Amino acid sequence: MPSSNPQDKSTMNKRDQRRIRFASTLLASLGILTFLGSFACAQTVGPGYGYSYSPAAPNPNGGPPAGPASGYGVGTPYGVGGAYGGTPANSAPPNAVPNYYDPATGAPVNAAPGYGAPVNAAPGYGTPGYGTPGYGAPGYVGQAYSAPVPNGAVNGGMLVGQPMFGQAVQGQPVQGQVVPGQVVPGQPMMVQPNTIPQNYNQPLPLPGPMNQPLPPLNQPWQIEPNTTFMDASPFGYNPKIRDVPINIYAQEGQTGRFSVGGSVNSDLGVAGQFVLEERNFDIRKFPSRPSDLLNGAFRGAGQNFRMELVPGNRVQRYTLNWTEPNLFGYSPFSLSVGGFYFTRVYRDWTEERLGARMAVGYEVTPDLSVTTELRGEDVNISNPSTNANQALNRVLGSNDLYTGRVRIAHNTRDSPFLPTEGHLLELIYDQNFGEFDFPRGQINLSRYFLVRERADGSGRHTFTSSMRLGFTGGDTPLFENFFAGGFSTMRGFQFRGAGPVENGVQVGGQFQMLGSFEYMMPVTADDMLRMVAFVDYGTIEQNIEINSENFRVAPGIGARIAVPALGPAPLAFDFAFPVAYADSDTRQIFSFTMGLTR
Repeated sequence: MPSSNPQDKSTMNKRDQRRIRFASTLLASLGILTFLGSFACAQTVGPGYGYSYSPAAPNPNGGPPAGPASGYGVGTPYGVGGAYGGTPANSAPPNAVPNYYDPATGAPVNAAPGYGAPVNAAPGYGTPGYGTPGYGAPGYVGQAYSAPVPNGAVNGGMLVGQPMFGQAVQGQPVQGQVVPGQVVPGQPMMVQPNTIPQNYNQPLPLPGPMNQPLPPLNQPWQIEPNTTFMDASPFGYNPKIRDVPINIYAQEGQTGRFSVGGSVNSDLGVAGQFVLEERNFDIRKFPSRPSDLLNGAFRGAGQNFRMELVPGNRVQRYTLNWTEPNLFGYSPFSLSVGGFYFTRVYRDWTEERLGARMAVGYEVTPDLSVTTELRGEDVNISNPSTNANQALNRVLGSNDLYTGRVRIAHNTRDSPFLPTEGHLLELIYDQNFGEFDFPRGQINLSRYFLVRERADGSGRHTFTSSMRLGFTGGDTPLFENFFAGGFSTMRGFQFRGAGPVENGVQVGGQFQMLGSFEYMMPVTADDMLRMVAFVDYGTIEQNIEINSENFRVAPGIGARIAVPALGPAPLAFDFAFPVAYADSDTRQIFSFTMGLTR
């Protein structure tokens, strides 16, 4: 029965008013929290994307703010989850939901420990410099990414598992299954597939101290041969290692060569050439039966064997050479052993040389090499043109000559036949002993300058400068002196026709200084025909001096014709016109060399 006491009614009205105010306050708080929560940073960081920031709702009890920390412990330049960010020891699970704090205790609800709370976090995490856009796409307000969950799942009005471009989903859930690339009705965003592999059980890595930001994405990962080679893998990515068997089948190409050729030269006359070469020779692999001679004998060790026969009317040369390019396995040392027989008919005598040589080379770099050589030979001089020359009479007959040589070469030329760039520098020192004891030194330098070329690299214009400087001791025999004249030394003169002459005999000299300037340019579009303009100069002296009366200068022009069917060396034709020469010199305007190799 209702009470008619006015005091009871007054008490009831006050109680009802308190209840109404409490309910209104509660509803208003829930509304405010819901409104602010829709704008709060309530998403976790998805692998490989940037992180967005919006103001976090304050905790009514004075605790940490109601918003999640970044999975890295960092957020935007303002920091997410307070001044410290997330706990370094606890990074965000990929499927974490927004963190809210209990109004009574201030503890986070539905979140792993340490989210947004300054628990065991080093000061500075979440401060400017960490969490800025740079790892993935820049994050903006209302733009969010999270780790994927089953298609169609919705978390707080946000489509979880799909990157949202433009603006976030506005409040209504997406029903059914989401198709990658589909535009969701009523939602201003594009649903794109998340193609980055995920590992839901692996936490995201945390940054280091403030002065040590995360490494850039273009830094290669160190892959170790074990299953934990990426213990701190970025963005939760941890690929599996699989052993894939790979079978490599290699078949040896052609390593042997037999060629037949010939040459005609204004210096050397007419000569034939027969070459047998094997670049995969094995000196220890002897045949066990006659059929092995044509099937595998003396092959397989990567050595080089070369036999050359050059018969001719003026020059004959027969050589046999074996080379081990890797003396101690795969090392820069090489060993070469060979024998030779050489005969040459000169104007004033006939010379025969029979000997052997052994050389050890060391490749310092691909361009720089050092070679030491020991050579022994018997030099026989016969058929003298006169008996009135003392230097010639001195060397008639057999002469034993032994030579120790050191050669340093630096070669950067782009071709040994028609170089257009680079240089060749040779420093050679010989110490000769036997019946004659004398030193000998030489410096040879050739430099090639590329002046111009076509866009495709053809049509090269080349300027060449070369210099030869040499000296030899006083006990040098006549056949070891320096000589000049001819296509290979000084054009415009006969072979050995530019040098000292005594009693009608070309005796050469103990000092040489020879040089040349040459400009070569293509004439045809295929570079088959080239023209050259040159100036050869220098002198040969019996003493170490330069005598202006004996200084020779011979300008000229010429042509180079490259015929691939004839071999790598071009045909060369030169016309030189000596303008400075000695009275005893033998001049020759035209010089040439032609060769054929098949």
